[in-house]
Amino acid sequence: MDLKVLATDLDGTFIPLEDHDDNRRDLSEVQRFLSEHAMELLFVTGRHFASVQDAIAEHALPSPEWIICDVGTTIMRRVDTGAQVDNGAQVDTGSLPGESMQRVQAYHDDLAAIVGPIATTDLIKEFSGIAGTRVQEPEKQGPFKLSYYADASHLESIVDGFQQKLERISAPYSIIASVDPFNGDGLIDLLPRGVSKAYALRWWAEHMTLRPEAIVFAGDSGNDLAALTAGYRAIVVHNASDELKQNVSEAHRRANTADYVFLANQKATSGVMEGLKHHVTKVR
Repeated sequence: MDLKVLATDLDGTFIPLEDHDDNRRDLSEVQRFLSEHAMELLFVTGRHFASVQDAIAEHALPSPEWIICDVGTTIMRRVDTGAQVDNGAQVDTGSLPGESMQRVQAYHDDLAAIVGPIATTDLIKEFSGIAGTRVQEPEKQGPFKLSYYADASHLESIVDGFQQKLERISAPYSIIASVDPFNGDGLIDLLPRGVSKAYALRWWAEHMTLRPEAIVFAGDSGNDLAALTAGYRAIVVHNASDELKQNVSEAHRRANTADYVFLANQKATSGVMEGLKHHVTKVR
């Protein structure tokens, strides 16, 4: 089966790193490669949608047809502004004239069914007493995402504190914890139970009737782990932590899919380009 989709994280992966001319050059190479091999581009990011739009403008990124954002709790699709919009869907101005991005309401409804009556706003008071944390900015929150900054040096114990409180109130939420590779901040996201970038990507692939083998996923951080080990071909860029590289490699070894993993020798965008060439050669 030919590869059909590059699904990629943005920060530290697809977005060129500062002062890396090779990354900026390879961004154009990636776009040409995807076009030549008729592969679709899908962003899968922890950023909120407005921040994704900012990144597209700032870094001259290609505008994909689909964006999975908010750590897998929102799926957006590009629509013609003249077309009828799904009932209840949110429409935001897109980066191309005459087009907008529309929230996929069916996915929104799917997550609403998971959390039931317990909204993220109900959780905030439960976590107010956990030391070493602070709520992230309002624009980084969502209807199914509650995000905190946390002391990275005590991240494990902080996560335990969150988990105990979730269990006490029987809240159907999961915790995804990571460390920002750029500033060292601990990051905690409360998401509907079982939901992650991997969950959203699987939902999208089923919606598009794509088999996992048709997808390459590229990532660099802890919140990419589930997607990197979910049965897709994986690219782990060189600037990822050794722990992530080891965890991804071990998970694929156990699943007898070790040949699905490519640990790039280059960072960020250049590592994505390197991985694409590797996987396309393997598949063909």
